[in-house]
Amino acid sequence: MPVTVVRFNLVEPGATPASLSARYRAALEMAAYADEHGVTTVQTEEHHGVDNNWLPSPFVFAGAVFGATRRIAVTVSAVIGPLHDPLRLAEEIAVLDLLSGGRLVTVAGIGYRPEEYALFDVEWRRRGRIQDELLETLLKAWTGEEFEYRGRRVRVTPRPFTDPHPLLLVGGSSRAAARRAARLGLPFFPSAHLPELEAYYKERLVEYGTEGWTMMPTAETPLLHIAEDPDETWDRHGKHFLHEARTYASWQSGDIRSAVRSAATSVDELRAEGVYRILTPEECVEQGLDNLVLHPLAGGMPVEEGWRSLRLFAERVLPALSG
Repeated sequence: MPVTVVRFNLVEPGATPASLSARYRAALEMAAYADEHGVTTVQTEEHHGVDNNWLPSPFVFAGAVFGATRRIAVTVSAVIGPLHDPLRLAEEIAVLDLLSGGRLVTVAGIGYRPEEYALFDVEWRRRGRIQDELLETLLKAWTGEEFEYRGRRVRVTPRPFTDPHPLLLVGGSSRAAARRAARLGLPFFPSAHLPELEAYYKERLVEYGTEGWTMMPTAETPLLHIAEDPDETWDRHGKHFLHEARTYASWQSGDIRSAVRSAATSVDELRAEGVYRILTPEECVEQGLDNLVLHPLAGGMPVEEGWRSLRLFAERVLPALSG
């Protein structure tokens, strides 16, 4: 059975407070529906100060999802570590881990948008060192014991539910990220299918004498939307996928490697690329993907269209995969 993911970043260009509130509430209802139908994971992420209202508070959203569900995991992929206070983040993740019974997965990255650092008055050039301190602090804080932090003794409570600590992965597409994960004995989450970086991480594990593993996107991890008539859906709603693709493209410089990377400048080009795919339920099953990532509200997709996609996925794709 493939891993099944429903992704939410709650983007809505030109949203009003009322329309965005409706989108957030719909996402929670969708998460509950996905949970009832056996979807594996809700995935969410963090970006700040974006005109299209990209979700800035993934842990708040995760908490709401946990309150609406019973089994599904929530993966925050990724939290921009250096933008967070280490002690406060340790507390928040511990509380979510307790609330959910261990269903939270956190991928800690350093981001790739200097303007986000400027927003929070965090030095871009120090991001690697800040990330090191953050990860080291989280691991010490979750022991429940006193430890040295910035020249003073501190203790963080409560301890998390998960032993020895909530699932924490180091994300990134650089050797520095791979070294950081190996040094700390944390699993590594490459931001794209990068076998050479996975090999480098494994070499560093041996060098540091630590243990870890890799959760890496497959070579093909498209973002999916399910529809009875893909041609009509591309015509009506392709602009929403293009909006998200162009937003990502505007953020990613040449050295950023991501599973969501598009050079398309038109809906036709985007469709031809295959990064975003609108498929019938039968076509989705035939893809034979190891990871199925449904993106029902991509780029400001109308909520009712998102529901159509999710219901087709739950009622016609999932039974075929499990059967």
